[in-house]
Amino acid sequence: MSHCRFCIALALSVALYLPSAIQAQAPGTSAQLTALDYFEIQQLVAKYARAIDTCSNNGYDYADLFTADGYFAPEQNGKVGNKFQGRERLAEASGGGSRGCKNVGWIVQGVKHLYVNHIVTPTAEGATGTVDMLMIGLGGDPYKIHHEGYYEDTYVKTPQGWRFKSRIHHVPEGGTTGQGQRGRGGQQGAATDAPPTQER
Repeated sequence: MSHCRFCIALALSVALYLPSAIQAQAPGTSAQLTALDYFEIQQLVAKYARAIDTCSNNGYDYADLFTADGYFAPEQNGKVGNKFQGRERLAEASGGGSRGCKNVGWIVQGVKHLYVNHIVTPTAEGATGTVDMLMIGLGGDPYKIHHEGYYEDTYVKTPQGWRFKSRIHHVPEGGTTGQGQRGRGGQQGAATDAPPTQER
């Protein structure tokens, strides 16, 4: 009798597990993220803020938050700007690399990046996310906060942990205020994360 009960329990377990297992393995379906995955992705975004605020390791701490083929790019009025792709270019995007962390607009002002309303969505390849960007300390005023658009992210899990596959900064109309200088290519309204150029 006990053997029969065991067989029935086993059959029910298989019947309940099999559909979910098939769905999890079906191509094109979203992978399930664990609580640790969500935490590590949030840490990735927090490390991004710290790296860009400090230009640590000459910008390479920032660059190493991306995959080898990952990129950062600004977007404004529906148009995506120049992509910063590759470790050297990404280091420059945070003001480091060949720029040497000199005359970085937001660092000179003492500005800090704050990321809020972070939403992470599982995908078949990893995850996507959106997060609003606030900047505090504009113009040297520690109480001044301004909304500077939002990021649209693609995350993938690598042997080194979660990394940005892409990060697009959706710049609000009229540009950002944290740069304090002209942005990429000398154009006004470039993304706040744009590498700084010399004052003119």
